[in-house]
Amino acid sequence: MAKVAFIGLGVMGYPMAGHLKNKGGHDVTVWNRTGEKAKKWADQYGGSAAESPRAAAHDCDFVFMCVGNDDDVRSVVYGDDGILAGMKAGATLVDNTTASAELARELAETASEKGFKFIDAPVSGGQAGAENGALTVMCGGDEADFAAAKPVIEAYAKMVGLMGPAGSGQLTKMMNQICIAGLVQGLSESIAFGQKAGLDIEKVVSVISKGAAGSWQMENRHKTMNEGHYDHGFAVEWMRKDLGICLTEAKRNGARLPVTALVDQFYADVEAMGGKRWDTSSLLALLNRS
Repeated sequence: MAKVAFIGLGVMGYPMAGHLKNKGGHDVTVWNRTGEKAKKWADQYGGSAAESPRAAAHDCDFVFMCVGNDDDVRSVVYGDDGILAGMKAGATLVDNTTASAELARELAETASEKGFKFIDAPVSGGQAGAENGALTVMCGGDEADFAAAKPVIEAYAKMVGLMGPAGSGQLTKMMNQICIAGLVQGLSESIAFGQKAGLDIEKVVSVISKGAAGSWQMENRHKTMNEGHYDHGFAVEWMRKDLGICLTEAKRNGARLPVTALVDQFYADVEAMGGKRWDTSSLLALLNRS
């Protein structure tokens, strides 16, 4: 059993922290910007709620965080009430936020200077994966630090892999989102085409999902897409944040992402339709608008 802190109890962090407590058997203290939610978590799982990131991190072996973006990470890490002010020497900071590789390298350098360890560890699998403890975790950091943290991370994961040095986890997550963006657009166009052709989408998917066209998105989203339901899943605004990170990194490293840039603009159109909180599969709604 390790002494663990978890910072950020959103739709992902809340169940992830719960798995660390119940499945992992760790002593878990949480902090959330909204204190009522931290208290609710503590009452539900039998852990503790702290009044600041610093207090949560105090004397912990591992400190996890899962917040919104680079600015949110910096706001909970630095400062008199930040995580680093409360961490003990030799402790490990694990960032599950989907953020920039630049920030990951910054935190790794800062942690090293202060005698801490750091792993960037963005996740994939969405809210359902977090609730089921079945996330894919893409890590960047020192091999020995990763080996020590992996058994703890596995409490909320089905797959945990070290991709390389600090920042590599974030770069891997960018690749993941690039793949999803192009895939969901293709699936949306396919369903829209089938609907116009008068085909039974359920019958079609039951066949093509077993071949080369099959994917998680097809298996898990075709039904709600065909019915025009999008009030669930991974929000468009979150995807746009992630794709913005991808496009910024591509400008830095010289990669060409024409399809990703195009799909990002399609998501901007979905937002203009009022779909900011719709699932990413709502690209179909854009194709079917009158």
